[in-house]
Amino acid sequence: MRRLFPVTDQTAETSVREWGLGELADAYAYPSGDTAWLRANMVSTLDGAAQHDGRSQPISNATDMRIFGTLRGIADVVVVGAETVRKEGYRPARAREAFAERRAAAGQTVAPAIAVVSASLDLDFALPLFTAPLVPTLVVTGAAAPADRVAAAEKAGAVVVVAGEGAVVEPERVAPALAERGLTRLLTEGGPRLLGQFVAAGALDELCLTVSPMLTAGDAQRIAWGSAVEVPERFALASVLEEAGFLFTRYRRT
Repeated sequence: MRRLFPVTDQTAETSVREWGLGELADAYAYPSGDTAWLRANMVSTLDGAAQHDGRSQPISNATDMRIFGTLRGIADVVVVGAETVRKEGYRPARAREAFAERRAAAGQTVAPAIAVVSASLDLDFALPLFTAPLVPTLVVTGAAAPADRVAAAEKAGAVVVVAGEGAVVEPERVAPALAERGLTRLLTEGGPRLLGQFVAAGALDELCLTVSPMLTAGDAQRIAWGSAVEVPERFALASVLEEAGFLFTRYRRT
């Protein structure tokens, strides 16, 4: 990690070495307090593509992955859409020694829980995500979710969290529902449909966006997809990190 440009001084170079994971954890620390804070982490090319050939890896780099791991390492829970779980064979988060002391001091579990947002609960509950997590996986659904799928989730060891009165999940209720369980440091990694729902509902507090110095053209998805907001919501720049032309930005709700 080569440069940090705080919003108070965008000319100061503070480091020409690779940042340690502890330093990154400090730089990306969640706000203090007991209120839920929903942060998203995404990567985009200069022309707005969130992936290339169906994957984000080709537009990422090693430092982006270090930040990805750090954001997971300090979160209480990683919130992910069901389609992403189905497509990518999502696995449980692992415990990492680099964050063990920090998590213990904060009263966190050894690894973040994974919370899968799904109205239908059309999920493979035989996946290791449900059968072998260090911390029980949560499924976030509506009150009218199919009873047989709720039973299947619970039989697999998942914790069912209700965030909606009907058959669908209400995005603005996800963070409060998880906060009721003491999970206030929330991180969503998408996919774009889920992030779009959070944006449209005005539920997103912070966006950590890696701007990749690449152009791809094509018809790849943006980082957020779905219904547009009536009036664009402005976020404030909190910090920018730079390495090899990659910008690691952090924006917060104003």
